[in-house]
Amino acid sequence: RHQTTMGGESVRLYVRGSILGYKRSKANQYNHTALLKIDGVVTKNEVEFYLGKKMAYVYKAKTLKKGTFFRCIWGKVMRAHGNTGTVKAKFTSNLPPSSLGGSVRVMMY
Repeated sequence: RHQTTMGGESVRLYVRGSILGYKRSKANQYNHTALLKIDGVVTKNEVEFYLGKKMAYVYKAKTLKKGTFFRCIWGKVMRAHGNTGTVKAKFTSNLPPSSLGGSVRVMMY
């Protein structure tokens, strides 16, 4: 989703982030919560701006649906994880294992 300014250049309305993995302990893994690293966020205080913001995991599928090959799973930033700017997020449906290490779009609005 790009918006155009009066000068004609496009403006990105999201920040990129990467999926680190699922919330887990030594023996158990909780797929309903994902751990994400948002680009440019390095402290717990900087996470506060992103709390409650929507995010989209966009991926490409093999079958055509609704005129497109691209699909999207929406989620929300729930809270910080540790002190280095990592966040916990929940998605409408759990992220697939193939998404781990992939990228996510964190919306700025």
